[in-house]
Amino acid sequence: MYFDTHVNLHAEQFAQDLPDVLARARAAGVSRMVTICDRLDRYPAVKAIAEANDDINCTVGVHPHYAKDYWSLQAETLVAEAAHPKVCGIGETGLDQHYGYSDIVLQERSFVEHITAARETRLPLVVHTREADDLTGDILEREYARGPFQILMHCYTSGERLARRAMDLDAYFSVSGILSFKTANEVREVTGRVPLDRVILETDCPYLAPMPHRGRRNEPAYLRDVCRAFAAQRGLSQEDAAQLTMANALRLFGRIQ
Repeated sequence: MYFDTHVNLHAEQFAQDLPDVLARARAAGVSRMVTICDRLDRYPAVKAIAEANDDINCTVGVHPHYAKDYWSLQAETLVAEAAHPKVCGIGETGLDQHYGYSDIVLQERSFVEHITAARETRLPLVVHTREADDLTGDILEREYARGPFQILMHCYTSGERLARRAMDLDAYFSVSGILSFKTANEVREVTGRVPLDRVILETDCPYLAPMPHRGRRNEPAYLRDVCRAFAAQRGLSQEDAAQLTMANALRLFGRIQ
């Protein structure tokens, strides 16, 4: 059975066919899913999906792209929303200097508020980082020294140095369909050094569909293809890889039964 730790089921691409998407996922052996919140105004829809499905949980948070839209966000808002029993994580949050949709100062502020909420709730922090390795590492280390919190480096595509720094903070890493891309040698090399008990799987749908589905809208059913790529990378059977990553995900997202 598979555990998909990063699905954007609230996305507009799924609005018309969500029941079919979920049916395909379950038929493919995906037994647990986490639908990710990227804006607080979308949180009610995210929460509603989780409430309507026993095998789905959700997170609460603001993606760094939208930090400018929630410049006054306070940790207590996230803590209050995270009291809902279906919320199993804080985020996704972090830093993104690739697109520059939000000023980096606002991103940093939002990131720290999410970290504070993760520390207080003891829920894992779902971290997005792109072209911000050093600053992400600096903030995580500084804040961890103030009080520990659980870290998930989501859809990890950053460098070896940040990976080492995150591993020193006992972080988990999620791998996506990128692992199956022919050109993703650096990602395979870096993630291949992450301890097996710290790896979980995700689709990051509706993006990054794995081979042989690349170019299509991604969906949770394709998690078995991500698992196949991970199993091949680590020399595991697909069944063993699925069991391993499922156990890791359940340990990380401790609120999920």
